[in-house]
Amino acid sequence: MRIAYLLAGSALLAIPQFASAQADSTQVDASDTAAQQAAGEASGADIIVTGVARGVNRLNTSISVSSIGSDLTEKVPPRNTAEILRNLPGVRVEASGGEGNANISVRGLPVASGGAKFLQLQEDGLPVLEFGDIIFGNADIFIRNDLSLSRIESVRGGSASTFASNSPGGIINFISKTGEQDGGSFQLSSGIDYREFRTDFAYGGHIDATTRYELSGFYRIGDGPRRVGYDAMRGGQIKANITKEFTGGYIRLYGKYLDDRSISYLPNPVLVTGSNGSPDYSSLPNFSINRDSLHSRYINQILTLDGSNRPTTRDISDGMHPVVKSLGLEGQVEIADGWNITERFRYSGISGNFVSPFPASVGDAQTAANSFAGTGAQLFYASGPLSGQRVTNPATIGGNGLLANVVLFDVDLNKLDNITNDIRINGDVALGGGKLTVTAGFYKSRQYVNTDWLWTSFFQTVEGHGNSVLVDIRNAAGVSQTQNGLLYSAAFFGNCCRRSYDMRYDTNAPFAQLGYEIGRLNVDGSLRYDFGRARGSVSGAELTGVPGVETFDINGDGVISPAERSVAYIPAGTTASVRYNYSYLSYSVGANYRLSDSVSLFARYSRGGRANADRLLFGPLINTATGGLVNGAKPYDFVKQAEGGVKFSSGPVALYATLFHANTQETNYLLSEQQFTSRRYGATGVEVEGRYRAGPFSITASGTYTDSTIKSDATNAALDGNRPQRQAMFVYQTTPQLDFGRVTLGANIIGTTSSYTQPVNQLKLPAYTQVNAFLSVRPVNNVTVNVNANNLFNVKGFTEAEDASIPTNGIVRARSINGRTIGASVRFDF
Repeated sequence: MRIAYLLAGSALLAIPQFASAQADSTQVDASDTAAQQAAGEASGADIIVTGVARGVNRLNTSISVSSIGSDLTEKVPPRNTAEILRNLPGVRVEASGGEGNANISVRGLPVASGGAKFLQLQEDGLPVLEFGDIIFGNADIFIRNDLSLSRIESVRGGSASTFASNSPGGIINFISKTGEQDGGSFQLSSGIDYREFRTDFAYGGHIDATTRYELSGFYRIGDGPRRVGYDAMRGGQIKANITKEFTGGYIRLYGKYLDDRSISYLPNPVLVTGSNGSPDYSSLPNFSINRDSLHSRYINQILTLDGSNRPTTRDISDGMHPVVKSLGLEGQVEIADGWNITERFRYSGISGNFVSPFPASVGDAQTAANSFAGTGAQLFYASGPLSGQRVTNPATIGGNGLLANVVLFDVDLNKLDNITNDIRINGDVALGGGKLTVTAGFYKSRQYVNTDWLWTSFFQTVEGHGNSVLVDIRNAAGVSQTQNGLLYSAAFFGNCCRRSYDMRYDTNAPFAQLGYEIGRLNVDGSLRYDFGRARGSVSGAELTGVPGVETFDINGDGVISPAERSVAYIPAGTTASVRYNYSYLSYSVGANYRLSDSVSLFARYSRGGRANADRLLFGPLINTATGGLVNGAKPYDFVKQAEGGVKFSSGPVALYATLFHANTQETNYLLSEQQFTSRRYGATGVEVEGRYRAGPFSITASGTYTDSTIKSDATNAALDGNRPQRQAMFVYQTTPQLDFGRVTLGANIIGTTSSYTQPVNQLKLPAYTQVNAFLSVRPVNNVTVNVNANNLFNVKGFTEAEDASIPTNGIVRARSINGRTIGASVRFDF
């Protein structure tokens, strides 16, 4: 393998809120970690516990790790979880999808489709879902940020391959408060130029000298950051934990209940002029690409068939609707001097919905109507204040003369339950003048994927402010060809994708690590052997080629309308079993040398695997007759990574620079293209982060440069050598602030260079810089008033687009970050 080396040019600096002290809470109690971090900052060192056998000074370990403290999220309240993660160095986050459904990757690893394929999102040391890219069930949908958050910690590459399953790219862990500090907070928040109201609370502390607890939660209601005309954001969360300490260990019980609705912002239409290489993106008349959405107060309930082919009414306002009921146990006990056993178990009952409109195409209204219903087609308003009236001038409908041919991504998440257990033993012994550290454990999880795809289609206007309406298309004779604008199948996707999944994935993984420290040198090596199985069934016409539409009186009025002649359903005899096993080995080896008290050098090489789950189904690797894999097929991908760098930490100054190279094999399913891919990727780059403090002034910054290529594509050799879609060469963030005690002000700046919309490397997504600003005032003790602006300068920051080049009509379907939103909050601490 060829490893290319880059030289880091300039030092980027960072503040203590990002303290770069990591923990995935997998080895040490959170309260111990907090104390270690405090001691580390005081001495200019950072204590980490993520991806290592036990808590260790950051300068003494050969992995790349970082952390975000809750202080940042309180000052610059994120509008969604993904916006927080953009502040982690080396982590690429497309924070344009709303409260969930973000695309997340690390260090140039590909995002060919959605979710976080090579990255695992965790809460308190265990995965939210075993697989971060379940279709319509991305892990970030089931996480919420509130006052329970202690910190967010990450490991990029390295030992993430062996200290967690299905996460060769890295681990991002959301760590909860556990009552270390007595007291609580109550916070009221409101949008100033957008409609959202929220209440947060948290309270915790000690019941007695050895028992402590934490209780927290939130509730919110409102449109959210975009103008949709109804309460798209509504719901909340409650979390609680109680910890009992005893000599040599502790035990903790915790629970979580989440029931929240929010919008998934899918690509929306935007006007693009200029050339593919130098495009100019601008909003369409009457539709702002970063303030509006195709969601509307006038498009609500949709009639369809459920997974059992029974008529059911679906509510678009459900949006992303996660319902999570979790109960967990965590404990640690000392069994001998220096030897501990740590046990973690969690059961999460997970269900809900994912409903959001996807524009299959957008164009001139009359042209779209003629294409569907023939020359002379007529348009009628089918919802809203003009419902039933004919559109007299289609060229002005919606204020722009456009219609969107929408496929409604409507998925019933019947069961995504996750059951996980991780047990490990670790300790150390003296050996040859040094110390040998030993860790061994066993990980087991069960992930259910039980979902029904209930897609329909409809015509709607392209209007902002939540005013879009359905449009009924009639032929020249005045006969409706839609049911008030609705079609009972994914008509604009070739009637595809009426599916049901009923799957269970079992993952088992023994793992072990040996580390040896002598003098200024420490080395370590770790192995993880994953073996698992997939059991279950899938149903859908695509499995057999049987037509997936039928004539059916779905509304029960006794009349078969033209729309009811093509009702999508799951035909009998289209169920196939899935039954296969797999196994693979991951490994990681690294070395770290402490040059001085403040400087160290490190290097590491790793190979980590990622089992593919539901994205293999309905694809060429599964034998639908036997349920097994086709000959030679492997249901997993490997990532091979080499990294090395320098770490410096001394008092108020810290700098960490890492060179990296990764080779990735990926098999994936591209949803909007209805296509399976198999590609090899290569990525080489450097990530730099740091911090600096001087008096009231402090600053953090991090930047990642990545040179990434498609090394080979199994189905399209023309893509070989191209840059992967949406992979920018450079991403960066910086957060300067001034803290005068009673008053704190600052900014959080996020930026990216340009990238390509698709791997053919034609149409570009422009570079952009987003500035978030905050002002916090403490008029009296224990009261904080905060005013913050997200995307202060209202930039259009495009993260993805469906079109590979500029269409003839100039209308591209793309996702932009949210426009400017200004909010305020008051917090009472007691």
